[in-house]
Amino acid sequence: MLVAGAGGGFDVYAGLPLALALRERGKEAYLANLSFSQLDGLGLDAWLAEDVAAIDPDTPSRDWYFPERALARWLHSRRLPSTVYAFPRVGVRPLKAAYERLAAHLGIDAIILADGGTDILMRGDEAGLGTPVEDMASLAAVRGLDVPVKVVVCLGFGVDAYHGVNHAQVLENLAALERDGGYLGAFSLSRATAPGELYLDAVAHARGEMPSHPSIVNGSIAAAVRGEFGDVRFTDRTKGSELFVNPLMSLYFAVDLDALAARSLYLDRIEDTVLARQIASIIEDYRDEVTPRPPRVFPH
Repeated sequence: MLVAGAGGGFDVYAGLPLALALRERGKEAYLANLSFSQLDGLGLDAWLAEDVAAIDPDTPSRDWYFPERALARWLHSRRLPSTVYAFPRVGVRPLKAAYERLAAHLGIDAIILADGGTDILMRGDEAGLGTPVEDMASLAAVRGLDVPVKVVVCLGFGVDAYHGVNHAQVLENLAALERDGGYLGAFSLSRATAPGELYLDAVAHARGEMPSHPSIVNGSIAAAVRGEFGDVRFTDRTKGSELFVNPLMSLYFAVDLDALAARSLYLDRIEDTVLARQIASIIEDYRDEVTPRPPRVFPH
């Protein structure tokens, strides 16, 4: 199985507890991520194949921002398999090819795309889409793969509010997926479990690796897992904004990947992209055409 961060950055950490739980059950679970790091500066020996880097604890890099290496170092410190695979920030066509190469190399029969937040659930006509470029690139790339099991999981309900996501519409989209048979349910990440405890440790370790740029998403999720509530402060990066950490942030929502992709209103438009900026332009053009659904508020 491959557990891959969908939206880049620290999204792979949102999938870490699942990979750990799968390994507990005797499954082979590998970790990958769409990377925001400068992978083009890596040495030739770091590349498993075209657009697929194998990041180890000692992989040299000129880029101080390197979540994949931070995770590899944490895994190594826990005596766990420590390779984290990384894809460059590219368009759908090369990203799909990279996934195909990695799946063939590892013998993958299932892919779980993990999103830190819930903006991957946006179909395109919502009041706000969050930060959709990388999520949609991953969704479109994996949709085209011949892999028996493909699932999307979201951890961190509410964290995308800063980027304009209306979370009543997130629930509306989940309800629509349920009607389509694509909603697989929800479950909690608990610190009373080994994966939950290890997740908290991994997030704290990542903050130590990159103290000037800790993950706001995973920091918020970790605070929720610890039982904290409200405007929890853990980094100066949130200065001037008000957080609303709450227990819903520690819930995983799981959906069938193909069902989610089928509901997207513009995914077909980005399938032939080569560059990430092409995806951004297509989404911008689409948003100029559509009349967004008005935002809704929770009635209770």
